[in-house]
Amino acid sequence: MTTVRMLDRREFLELTGAIGAGLLLACRVGRNEVPRAAGDLNAWIHIGTDGAVTLYISESEMGQGVLTSLSQILADELEADWSTVRAVHAPTDRARYGDQGTGGSTSVRLDYDTLREAGAGARQLLVAAAAAAWGVPARECRAEQGAVLHEGSGRRAGYGELAERASALPVPKNPQLKDPKDFRYIGKSMKRVDSLEKVTGRAVFGIDVKLPDMLVAVVAHPPTVGGALRRFDATRAKQVAGVRDVVEIPTGIAVIADHFWAARAGRAALDAEWDDKGWATLSSETIAATLREICPKGVTARREGDPEAALGSAARRLEAVYEAPYLAHATMEPMTCAAHVRADGCEIWVGTQTPTGCQDAAAQITGMKPEQVQVHTVYLGGGFGRRSQTDVVEEAVHVAQAVKKPVKLIWTREDDMRAGRYRPIAYNELSAGLNAEGWPVAWVHRIASASIPAQPGPSGNGVDEAATMGAADLPYQVRALHVTYARPDLPITTWWWRSVGSSQNAYVTECFLDELAHMTEKDPLEYRRHLLAGHPRHLRVLETAAEQAGWGKPVAPGRALGIAVHECFGSFVAQVAEVSLREDRTVAVHRVVCAVDCGNVINPDTIEAQMESGIIFGLSAALYGEITLANGQVEQSNYHNYPIVRMKDAPAIEVHIVTSGDALGGIGEVGLPAAAPAVCNAILALTGKPVRKLPIGKVG
Repeated sequence: MTTVRMLDRREFLELTGAIGAGLLLACRVGRNEVPRAAGDLNAWIHIGTDGAVTLYISESEMGQGVLTSLSQILADELEADWSTVRAVHAPTDRARYGDQGTGGSTSVRLDYDTLREAGAGARQLLVAAAAAAWGVPARECRAEQGAVLHEGSGRRAGYGELAERASALPVPKNPQLKDPKDFRYIGKSMKRVDSLEKVTGRAVFGIDVKLPDMLVAVVAHPPTVGGALRRFDATRAKQVAGVRDVVEIPTGIAVIADHFWAARAGRAALDAEWDDKGWATLSSETIAATLREICPKGVTARREGDPEAALGSAARRLEAVYEAPYLAHATMEPMTCAAHVRADGCEIWVGTQTPTGCQDAAAQITGMKPEQVQVHTVYLGGGFGRRSQTDVVEEAVHVAQAVKKPVKLIWTREDDMRAGRYRPIAYNELSAGLNAEGWPVAWVHRIASASIPAQPGPSGNGVDEAATMGAADLPYQVRALHVTYARPDLPITTWWWRSVGSSQNAYVTECFLDELAHMTEKDPLEYRRHLLAGHPRHLRVLETAAEQAGWGKPVAPGRALGIAVHECFGSFVAQVAEVSLREDRTVAVHRVVCAVDCGNVINPDTIEAQMESGIIFGLSAALYGEITLANGQVEQSNYHNYPIVRMKDAPAIEVHIVTSGDALGGIGEVGLPAAAPAVCNAILALTGKPVRKLPIGKVG
């Protein structure tokens, strides 16, 4: 049975260093090349004398199945016995791995070629070791299922028997890769390597970490966005049983106690005064007014032809305003991090998407060198971009440094909902001009949206490419097109949110396109087909989803179908949603049919699971998701007023994988963008009224 667990630094070095027995193959995993010594590159494959195959990877497992997929790639080229393969989160070590991070649906895309080469190289070494031991040419030997065979003599040696001999041989530079027709695991649904630990409760998430003499801390943050601490009195807080200390940190006041409940009670007893920094009048209404004001003043993200002239000469015109709100990540596991700062080093235990980011942040706070900071990456109870932030790590390190003991810092869901990081709000003004036949000849899309601070900065002309993705790369054939971007000055911290700008821009562009089809009385599927000429991958998923959903065939009374297609992160997805309206005018989504083309397929089961996950995530946002502000404060606090789709409301989901043979695309984020427009377009078909503002709520 394949398992996943953490290794500490000593265990890792013992297993992979010169004293470790077996075959240790250096390979490159990740984006960066780093200097190497004695065969080191960025990542390691270990074959023990017992035949066990261990893969150390820098990507984080947050439910997306990346450890399984990467293990399949390695095991296939290695010709390993799947039952002997395990995957572990590697220690955070820039010298070996470069920058470690998980996001942008890049894990398999970036590692595919590297791990194939690593597996093939290890296989070649094992064959060479067996041939040398038997005194036969290597060409007469072959690897199969964890062993090397010699056809002529019938001799067989397991990988464990050959590991030490193979480790003395030079690593091949250009190993011979398998012919894809001979793949054993790639392209098949393999059992996930992390399932057993998770269903038995042995898996360690951030919230599960327990250390000797560990204290627990919570932080009081400013209640107003953009606010700061003015003064506080900890007298009453320190009188709460179990509270050990109260310290000020850069982001607020930390209350440290023997356990979480004492820390929370101590926080409630604090006497604190906060400075709103002038943002106490900020509200959803004032934010909307700001966006409306700046939207026409945006800078150009893409321009083709003369859209103003084309609009002026168009036979028909349509103008619309679309709005998408701030959204929380709302991860199931609250944000948490354990830290221990000693004189000679710092240790961190955290479910993170950015181990080296955590290492760098801790090093800066403590004044240590990054290599003095050891980050233990544990399982993530949902990431969605939120755990690529290091804020909770920074707070934990500040607190641990102050109390000089191991501390686990916990954000409650209310903490994260009200003082966290949000998907940017977006305000969109669109204009389209149609010719006499009803086809668009002009398309103008003006976007006003908050920028994500992690951006290297808006591009040279002031455009935030994250905010315009899915809009500036509009695939439809319109000869005159103009997309602009305007950035507001707001104190609300925004961050990567699953599928980034595509999450709102797919909704805007696909719904506006459906409005054009509706206005011209054209079938939405045929409208897209006509405008996507020259885009075969869009068309393949579009036609697959439509066919599987029964597009054009009668549906049950009171129901309608809506369709949407979108490309992002190198993959193409189309979805058809079947919806109806309940008596209270809320939306019931009965069925979603999804077609996805992500190029080569590693694990079909993982792809289906990620499509289902993205669709549910997207439906939650479309139907309910909204972060609003009043008097400078976020109004939502937990799932009761920030709902997500529950089992009773979840639709039947069908996923159809279109195998194109093209380059690998991402999969973790691409299922989300088409969900909202598919549902909204079904509502347009059902009621004749477009949905121009999310969340949908009740249809009027």
